[in-house]
Amino acid sequence: MNITGIAIAVSTFLVIGLFHPIVIKTEYYFGTRPWWVFGFVGVACIVCSLCIESTLWSSIIGVVGASSLWSIGELFEQKRRVEKGWFPMNPKRKNQYHGKSHD
Repeated sequence: MNITGIAIAVSTFLVIGLFHPIVIKTEYYFGTRPWWVFGFVGVACIVCSLCIESTLWSSIIGVVGASSLWSIGELFEQKRRVEKGWFPMNPKRKNQYHGKSHD
């Protein structure tokens, strides 16, 4: 019995679930400025995944890389969600938002 596929699926689910609060907290405390960190981590993980022989670990690192790159867009979307009032705004960064949530 080969459980590699199930392990990759569960790992993918957990990685995506982990990145959701990371994006929310990053936007709350730092805004969209750290987008390049997600980009660097994403590219680095994808390059590393190409060099790993283990299918399981290569896949997991690749998923972390792809999730990190996807988080760049989500970081900017999170800012829009805050501006719409769907998520709390960091009061220390009110001047960085446009929209009704800071009125």
